[in-house]
Amino acid sequence: MVSALTPPCPLHSFLYNASLCACDAGYWYNATAKGCELFNVSQTEWILESGVDYSVNFPETVFSFDYIKKFTQSQAVFLEATFVLLLSWLAFCFFVRFGGLGDGRTIWFRIRWWISRLDICFATRHWLDDQKVVTKRKTELGGAFSIASWILFIGLFAALLFQTISNRTVEVHNVKATNAPELASFVNDMEFNITTVSSMSCSHLHDLGTLYIGTPGFVEHRTTSLSTFVNYTCKNSSRGPTITLKCDKCQLIPDSAYISWQFVDLPNDPATAVGFQFNLSAKNHARKKHLSFVSGTLRNGSNDEDKPITFRGPLTNVLKFNLFPRIYRNLHDLKLIQPLFHEFLPGSHYGETSQLQASLQRPNDGLVNVTLYVNFLSSYIVEIDNESTMGPVSFLADLGGLLCISIGIFFYFLVQCEYRIKKLRDEDCALRKIRNRRKAQDRWDKLRKYVMYTWGCKTLDDKYGSMKEETCCTCLMIEPLHQNGSLHKRRQTNRMSLKSLSKDVKLAGEKKASGQCVQFQQAQSYLPKSASSREVKLSSSSSELVLERRVAGAVKNRNIENSITCKGDVLEPQDFHTDNDSCFPLPPSSEFKAGSEFSISDIQKNLQSLYEYNVLITHRLAAAQSMLQELTKKASSSGSGS
Repeated sequence: MVSALTPPCPLHSFLYNASLCACDAGYWYNATAKGCELFNVSQTEWILESGVDYSVNFPETVFSFDYIKKFTQSQAVFLEATFVLLLSWLAFCFFVRFGGLGDGRTIWFRIRWWISRLDICFATRHWLDDQKVVTKRKTELGGAFSIASWILFIGLFAALLFQTISNRTVEVHNVKATNAPELASFVNDMEFNITTVSSMSCSHLHDLGTLYIGTPGFVEHRTTSLSTFVNYTCKNSSRGPTITLKCDKCQLIPDSAYISWQFVDLPNDPATAVGFQFNLSAKNHARKKHLSFVSGTLRNGSNDEDKPITFRGPLTNVLKFNLFPRIYRNLHDLKLIQPLFHEFLPGSHYGETSQLQASLQRPNDGLVNVTLYVNFLSSYIVEIDNESTMGPVSFLADLGGLLCISIGIFFYFLVQCEYRIKKLRDEDCALRKIRNRRKAQDRWDKLRKYVMYTWGCKTLDDKYGSMKEETCCTCLMIEPLHQNGSLHKRRQTNRMSLKSLSKDVKLAGEKKASGQCVQFQQAQSYLPKSASSREVKLSSSSSELVLERRVAGAVKNRNIENSITCKGDVLEPQDFHTDNDSCFPLPPSSEFKAGSEFSISDIQKNLQSLYEYNVLITHRLAAAQSMLQELTKKASSSGSGS
């Protein structure tokens, strides 16, 4: 870059005319850094914008789709997350199988039971023997594979939804022939900015103000004043002079047009340039939020090698642009001019320092010519519209295909596992048996507690080992199953027992030695230890023989039989068979039938009857005990008197 520099010359510069300095070819003088810098062009300086935003706006009311796309650049993210979640679930189900089932109260049994309840896809597809009725069976393996199939389906569905939202429409361009009324309907505001990268200023500008229409040499070629079409200005910038051409409601020329200007040498300030910057924009006059533009930076020719050069000389530098009329049918027939960069034809330029030094010393090369060539493609109009690539039918078809694939994969695994591992065929039965056994135990415990705290009955006990194996229905010698009862109920029962006992003792004194239908072994079991030991002592005497004969004679005609028949799970006590039913009361009958339904009130009535019968038998046995004691006393007194 050339500048009005005096020796000594800075780095990357040379001396010419024995008193001035100039930058090497491709370098320009930076006044801020006070040195020569190489002019570089990056690819990011090229920008093309159509003026229409094609970003997805469907879910904008809920969340920002562009924000999500930063984390989900492709479908691979959804597929990877699905794969990790699927493996985690299968690994969890596999390791849970190592937990013991126990009695159905462990945490492992609960987890495995609820996994089996999740069998919603393969409940009727499990292994079945020949000629067996198809039933709904929920297994642990089926539950694991059912959830796995749904995890896979949801992951694939998320990937499909992402693809549908991202590529749901395609932009279609249709080209049609145009006419004058359609071209007249394009009302746009346009602006052209051309910056010559150099250390020059607007004082170097010359011959700007003429507009050339048509091709030179043809009949339609004509010239006109530039101010009749656009407003033009020149302003200085940090990179050089900028030419601005601006118009509102521009009159479109249905042909090519070009504008030329030049920068000339000033005393001790030659005209040179190292590149060009451009920015062309167009926007609809009524809807100004839509702006189409093209911008970039040029350092060399379009077809030449990208090497640094310096522009100087009589040949013009041509910047070619095309203008396309577009109608956006998807935006309520928006009409917008789209500028496009076509070509850059470099003029006189030098890539060697020696050539540039020689040009600076020739007065005829003291200018930089620039031509802006604009070609309005008015023969055709481009119509732009959006077409949907996926309708509701195709989306549902894809969705159904994903569901079939997800279920089909794990159904194949289920069939293979149950075919090769026989233990997996009936694993639901094992879980149900353990659960039913636990529920039956809980219900039985609840019933026992209800009976115990309602009637204070001692016939129920939590310690099942205390139950005697031998049960004498004749004696009703059933060991209490429950040691704890209602204290208030037990006190009432004891009072009733004492009153009945006193009455029975009086009755026994009146009847004295009359025949009592009581079995001797039952009475003996109720005798206190002192009375039984006393009988042992009297057994050797003759009075004892008389007592035994009298009691044996009284009991000889009694033959009490009591048996309990079992039908299914219901116990049916049979009646006592005696010679005289008035001597010994019959136990109450329980009208339960196998398989019949009964309520809790029936159970309460039967238990109450059994309790009253037990109290009555206890009173009778106590009366028999008192009678035996009196007979023993009389026998001992008669033996001592004799």
